[in-house]
Amino acid sequence: MKALKHLIVLFFLSFLGIQLSAQNSQTVKGTVLDKQSEQALVGVTIELLNLTPAKGAVTDLDGKFVLEEVPLGRQAFHISYLGYNSITVPNVLVSAGKEVVLDLSLEEAVVKMDEVVISAAVNKDKANNDMASVSARSFNVEEVNRFSGGRNDVARLAGSFAGVAAANDSRNDIVIRGNSPTGLLWRLEGIPIPNPNHFSTLGTTGGPVSAINPNLLRSSDFFTSAFPAEYGNAMSGVFDLGFRSGNTDKAEYTFQLAAFSGLEAMAEGPLSKKHNSSYVASFRNSFVQLADVVGIPVGTAAIPNYRDVSFKFDFANSKLGKFSIFGIGASSNIDFLGKDLDEDDLFAESDKDSYVKSRLGILGLRHNIVLGKNAYVRTVASWSTSGNLYNEYELPSAENPERRHITDVNDRTDTWSLSSYYNQKFNARFTLRAGILGQVYDVDTRVLDREDTPNWNTIRDFDGNIGLWQAFAQGLYKLSEKLTLNVGLHSQLLDINNTSAVEPRAALSWQLSPSRTLTIGYGLHNQMQPLPVFFFREEVSPGVFEPSNQELDFTRANHFVLAYDQKIGTDWRVKAETYFQTLDKVPVEMESSSFSLLNAGADFVFPEASFLVNEGTGRNYGVEITVEKFFSKGYYTLVTGSLFDSKYKGSDGIERNTAFNNGYILNVLAGKEFRFGKGGKNAFTFDTKFTTAGGRNFTPINLEVSRAVGEEVLYEDRAFSERYEPYLRWDVKFGYRVNSKKKNLSQQFFMDFQNVTGKQNIFSRRFNTRTNDINDVYQSGFFPDIMYRVQF
Repeated sequence: MKALKHLIVLFFLSFLGIQLSAQNSQTVKGTVLDKQSEQALVGVTIELLNLTPAKGAVTDLDGKFVLEEVPLGRQAFHISYLGYNSITVPNVLVSAGKEVVLDLSLEEAVVKMDEVVISAAVNKDKANNDMASVSARSFNVEEVNRFSGGRNDVARLAGSFAGVAAANDSRNDIVIRGNSPTGLLWRLEGIPIPNPNHFSTLGTTGGPVSAINPNLLRSSDFFTSAFPAEYGNAMSGVFDLGFRSGNTDKAEYTFQLAAFSGLEAMAEGPLSKKHNSSYVASFRNSFVQLADVVGIPVGTAAIPNYRDVSFKFDFANSKLGKFSIFGIGASSNIDFLGKDLDEDDLFAESDKDSYVKSRLGILGLRHNIVLGKNAYVRTVASWSTSGNLYNEYELPSAENPERRHITDVNDRTDTWSLSSYYNQKFNARFTLRAGILGQVYDVDTRVLDREDTPNWNTIRDFDGNIGLWQAFAQGLYKLSEKLTLNVGLHSQLLDINNTSAVEPRAALSWQLSPSRTLTIGYGLHNQMQPLPVFFFREEVSPGVFEPSNQELDFTRANHFVLAYDQKIGTDWRVKAETYFQTLDKVPVEMESSSFSLLNAGADFVFPEASFLVNEGTGRNYGVEITVEKFFSKGYYTLVTGSLFDSKYKGSDGIERNTAFNNGYILNVLAGKEFRFGKGGKNAFTFDTKFTTAGGRNFTPINLEVSRAVGEEVLYEDRAFSERYEPYLRWDVKFGYRVNSKKKNLSQQFFMDFQNVTGKQNIFSRRFNTRTNDINDVYQSGFFPDIMYRVQF
């Protein structure tokens, strides 16, 4: 730790050593499109506010604009166009090291006037997807970097939003409104992608460290219920991410060091200035791995090694349309050696050696072509691969004097995907979008186990293809300036067992006044079972093992949502949502038991269960409130609270708490900038986050039987009947942002003190074979995260 402290001090001193009489301006540029048709708008006026004399620009034939010599610091811009609702974009951070690119869209006014008088700020409570009306919001890269405790992870950012539980320091699984994290859909550039996390496993959607680099993200969307018809095969929520384009005019570079996301180098610039094409690419490597190599103690014997690369290439618009190529490559590995582990290690046991490897690859081609004045077709083709290897060895003991190989996992899934949709804006009132999505999963999975037997048992063994086919149609119709209707239909077919589903979606939004909106939404959502479930094998006759779950249907959920949103002044808003979800066709065991797949994701190990039937049920209901002050006047505030109840029934017909029924969640976030330097172009920053939530439910351990058999045995008839103590964590973050002298260079440094109270939040309760007793395992204690970034 001493060497690590020295490293932090060196970063901070070199940072302070920069002369503060920095260059005073930067270029701001971007594109303005019609929100519904995505057509370029010509002649839009962009005005830089609060500047004398006034400065502005007008979009060209491609909808592009350039504003040069914009003062450094936070700036605001007003965008107006005849016949469209004008908007104000506040608090755009302009720095010396990187040009600012704004991708903007305007909404055509339903009632035509000689001049537009409606003006509103860009609201982050609204999704980028104009077909979304309820339980949705957008976020940007600055929020990911700004919030305390976020670890540069978009999934952990979502944990600050209403209805999302993130009471887990070790993983970033997204638990939405009491649903299993396996109900989440990840999308990138409009196409579904595998679990985008290092150390991911088949069937899960989260992990310890994200493989998504937030520095490449553009403004993206997050949905928690009743999402639009274009999103399918998801039950709880959708993370719809997009990569930004690189700078089309000049080369720019970013170098960054962070404790969790690692050491990063990123470059962007034009492929051809003449043809308006660009690239952006980054590489990251685990910081703790590098620290261990140079001899800096990192506080753990099991060193996590991970690295990832992300990129996007945009090519010039032509008669054939606009093409872009994007991708992610990631690998990770870690060894847990029993002799080096503590009894309370979160991820492994001290009487075993475990070896973990995982990989992720995504490669996509996106094509956009304009058809006529108000229509376009967007097509995305992609290939992805994900896989993991896990080998576990039992250490020598009095009963078994030899080191035994007891678990062998080898999973690989290659997915070929094709998505295409047609979007037509008929007029200011009506927009229609319809499309298809096809996915073919090439799965090769094998799991062997012999922990309790001398011979290997085959838990999974499958090598073949599965196809999932989806289609949708949805429309947005503005009944008036105050009433907007979103309605759609989604369908899907799974070819492994020819199961199908048809899902209506609808939302009606009523603007009661310029500052108040009431929205009601409904969605029927179906999701195929996680891939491992289909391939669990069971002995159907002596010596004959076959998959017993391949006939499972989709799990089905009905979402009902009522939302009220009120703006309080220019920068404040209050939003309340109440929801009710019914779930049925949930896989449960054929014989009477408490098992339900609604609890999948509560542990690192995916549940192994055979002979499942779609006869389980569940229900979730609750109320959420958000009080938010968007960043303005140098500070922001976000308070989110949720009260909810989450229940399920297994095949025994008894209603129980789900594993994710925390009962309540409270997040309080705030941040302040203290600007200095000419024009306020430099700043000290302070951010803090306080989180508390009800404890997770768990199944008690039968200590007497566990001691008798020498391994953990649970009271399955009392599933999730007990609850851990409430979760509590307080994070505090201090930062410093500065622009260098006479150079296009900016730097940022922060220290994020996570869990400053040192609260011991319980992670799990386990039977310890060494102590022959039940021990509590705790989550991360106090941890100082660091980040240093330089851009030029």
